[in-house]
Amino acid sequence: MQLDPAAWQNSWVGERLDPLMSQITSPEQVTPGLRRELIDCWILVSNAGGAAGFPFPPVDITHVAPAADQIFAGLSPECSRLLIARTGDTLIGWVHIHRNPNPVVAHWGTISHLQSLPSARGQGIGSALMVHARQVARAEMGLEQLHLAARGGTGLEDFYGRLGWTVIGRWPGALRLAPGDDRDEILMLLTPL
Repeated sequence: MQLDPAAWQNSWVGERLDPLMSQITSPEQVTPGLRRELIDCWILVSNAGGAAGFPFPPVDITHVAPAADQIFAGLSPECSRLLIARTGDTLIGWVHIHRNPNPVVAHWGTISHLQSLPSARGQGIGSALMVHARQVARAEMGLEQLHLAARGGTGLEDFYGRLGWTVIGRWPGALRLAPGDDRDEILMLLTPL
């Protein structure tokens, strides 16, 4: 089921933030201050139990900075962008959208590391970032579809499903978070954009 962005915007209960969206498309745009904000957000999300790439909290800057710096180094308008949500001067969330330049798969992109500050949860930030990512993917990157992988057992497939994504497969027990706590990796698709 495809969901019109206007429909989800009117489906929320409670207070919603109206974030200002921006893009980072090159490593030079990642200032030291922005780098620290992005890393701090990732640390807070991971330590609050968010499925954002670090399943074994607690994490700190020594864990997160190398992964973040690798993303920042690969930024380019054609293949890799960060989408950032702010309220005022405060970074409240971000997501990474990227594509493989190989011509066989260059028509689709991948969404990764969607996160919003724990203090801003339930206020539509993640949804706003995903709707913005869809628009950027289609209008600016020329993509035809988006893929993502989500950690099972977190309800993420329901969240993404409300935004029009469909489950296209799962790898049973692919993620071992602890002895006896194996989770599926859920593969999802959004098409058409």
